[in-house]
Amino acid sequence: MSRKRVAVLISGRGSNMAALIEAAKDKKYPAEIALVVSNRAEAGGLLVAQASGIATEIIDQTTFGKDRTGFERALQGTLEKHRIEIVCLAGFMRLLSAEFVKQWDGRILNIHPALLPAFKGLDTHRRALETGAKIHGATVHFVVPEMDSGPVIAQSAVSVKSGDTEETLAMRVLEVEHRIYPLALKLLAEGRIHIEKGRCLIDGVAVPEADALVPTEST
Repeated sequence: MSRKRVAVLISGRGSNMAALIEAAKDKKYPAEIALVVSNRAEAGGLLVAQASGIATEIIDQTTFGKDRTGFERALQGTLEKHRIEIVCLAGFMRLLSAEFVKQWDGRILNIHPALLPAFKGLDTHRRALETGAKIHGATVHFVVPEMDSGPVIAQSAVSVKSGDTEETLAMRVLEVEHRIYPLALKLLAEGRIHIEKGRCLIDGVAVPEADALVPTEST
């Protein structure tokens, strides 16, 4: 089976992009990172991708102003030019329109630094600490028109420690992000994910319940 051609969309350093690139170096991995696209010319992740020999494109959002349609038309054209089959958002700090998302229905993933549906949106680590959450984590999900609301493919949890700051909590969450994103992309590329009634089934089995995510290790 040929490997699926994947584009990773970034806006910054692209640490999750780097995790996907690393996983895809294994020729047995069912997806190849064929393209990295940034909406910001200064994104550090572009250099990381180039160092790995991956094609990069910049679609600078500032040149489009408020013309979202023009930006997304350019993005779609770039994805088509590179024959992309799956799109992965990795710190892509721009909301995509419902029309664009629907074009990629079932083929566009995002990673979110929280256990969705908790803490949708920004500043997830700060909000977790402020509310006294004992468990935090990360989620890979399909992208749908409503932000951070698509079917969950994979989640992993970390314990929130009494002395945690936003930075220490973020660091531990990032570690699990780097594990579950390559796993979720692998499952999608292998055709093992099916959506029924808005929920993901993997090989016919539901994603584990939240209590199965509670971390047993000291981290």
